[in-house]
Amino acid sequence: MTNTSVESDMSGAFIEKHIEEDDQLLIQKALKGNKAALEDLIKKHQNWIYNVSLAMVSDSDDASDITQEVLIKVITKLGTFKSESNFRTWLYRIVKNHFLNMKRSKYETQPMSFDDFGEGLDSIANESLSNYKFEIEENVLVEEAKISCMKGMLLCLDREQRFIYIIGELFEFSDMLCSEVMGITRANFRVKLHRAKQQLYNFMNNKCGLVNLNNPCRCAKKTAGFIKLGYVDPVNIHFQKERISTIEKVAYKKVSTYENEGIGAYQKLFRNHPFVQSPDSLKTIKKLLSSKSIKEAFNLD
Repeated sequence: MTNTSVESDMSGAFIEKHIEEDDQLLIQKALKGNKAALEDLIKKHQNWIYNVSLAMVSDSDDASDITQEVLIKVITKLGTFKSESNFRTWLYRIVKNHFLNMKRSKYETQPMSFDDFGEGLDSIANESLSNYKFEIEENVLVEEAKISCMKGMLLCLDREQRFIYIIGELFEFSDMLCSEVMGITRANFRVKLHRAKQQLYNFMNNKCGLVNLNNPCRCAKKTAGFIKLGYVDPVNIHFQKERISTIEKVAYKKVSTYENEGIGAYQKLFRNHPFVQSPDSLKTIKKLLSSKSIKEAFNLD
């Protein structure tokens, strides 16, 4: 392992340690009836759950519903959390179980392979956006089409692969945390993550023109077609709305070097996606905490 990798791992461990200490303190206060502490705990993790959900289902409305459903489970089960364990491990196990067992989203009604996805892209005629007039700037619409297309690629992975890719490669949680969340060994997690990355990046290398310029597919040429198919809304964008930062900047572990520059370029494309604000976050939290059952369960002040 290089010195840079060692420093990155140490930095990630330091950040995770302090995040966990803060969580434990908030949980202790919440279980004693402190409403502000419970609200702070939820707000602290809500955007993370939403952005993981958005990557998982590729739809902002579905991601918002999933976030609220997961938060309800987290709040109602918080009393069962054992303080000697890691809260984020416990939290993301709930997220994982919810994802793997929830009903199919509207984009999952028919499982799609990478071959199917590639044929779908080929069927969209190349067309210039200059033939149309939209209120939203052209470069914003093209970026929305790019993000929509890349999130669509993730749907070609099965649910377990998708979740493993999202937490292990996209948000780059430590392999120790990821293995605990998935209930498998670290070595097994790394093997599963490698397979998911290989499938996704091989497809992109053979089809997408963002990195491999030999591929003819270009986002700007497909955007008009994405709009016609309803994948991009030219009036109300979804993936860039309420942008807080990028996934790269908020990730716990920062990527500084890549063993394989080609693979690294594809990872960076995904990690440059916006990290966005969960819709109506405070409203959702207050509604959850004002319910009679939650007030009684926590004896909230």
